[in-house]
Amino acid sequence: MPQILHGAPVQARIFEQLKPRIQRLSRPPGLAVVLAGHDPASEIYVRSKIKVCGELGIFGEKRILPETTTTEELVAVLDDLNARADIDAILVQMPLPNHVDSRRVLEAVATDKDVDGFHPTNVGYLAAGRPAPRSCTPAGIIEMLKYYQIPIAGKHAVVLGRSDIVGKPMALLLLHENATVTICHSRTVNLPEVCRTGEILVAAIGRAGFVTAEFIAPGAVVIDVGINRVTDRGEAVRLGRGDEFDAKGKTVVGDVHPLDVERTAGAYTPVPGGVGPLTIAMLMGNTVELAERHLGVVA
Repeated sequence: MPQILHGAPVQARIFEQLKPRIQRLSRPPGLAVVLAGHDPASEIYVRSKIKVCGELGIFGEKRILPETTTTEELVAVLDDLNARADIDAILVQMPLPNHVDSRRVLEAVATDKDVDGFHPTNVGYLAAGRPAPRSCTPAGIIEMLKYYQIPIAGKHAVVLGRSDIVGKPMALLLLHENATVTICHSRTVNLPEVCRTGEILVAAIGRAGFVTAEFIAPGAVVIDVGINRVTDRGEAVRLGRGDEFDAKGKTVVGDVHPLDVERTAGAYTPVPGGVGPLTIAMLMGNTVELAERHLGVVA
């Protein structure tokens, strides 16, 4: 039977490590979450982040802006948050409305408050191996591999997906951990064959159940970053989630076929319950680290 890499115990340990760091600060760390529009999934994410802030003793502030908010108005909100001494970290909840210039908005966040590590300056620091906020999901995956004592150094890691949010920073973080890294994407020739060379396979392509058994080397460690809502019963049945679909009218699966990964992998992250808890854990960790820098505290 493969090992199931649950995210909850890793998150719990990270939170326990953060609590004494928060308590010794002269003020609570401050996280501002900015949301434009009323995307239901985004609203749930924002509420959960603010809730966790309260549980840890972090000051959490949310700014909910209307769907009609312009790029200039969003930038003005960020300018205000950049100037506030009680706000250490700023998160712009994606996706933004289509008419908003997302790149301009993300680059308007001060580099020393960029909790997601998306600013080009912080991406450059990551590439150079210099201290800076790290993209939360990839950083959480590294913490998960270490928690479960899965060796990284010297292993061949394949990252499926080249997004700025997950794929690229994931590859860099694995490289910093001394893995040999291959990045794959939709234009990769012989994609299943290349993925199957990975001792560690990180799937972040955004397609439900796309990664089947032919992509997975027997015994590989498979990290599934995808969160895909399935609303077609036939698709749910194909992915082994027919009963859940019949009960709820929908189901959520990752980028990896749930049945195939169980049969083939040596270890894997479930969806839900795998990588997700780590993303919010690293968000809190980045917030505390930024507060420590602002207050001159050495962790």
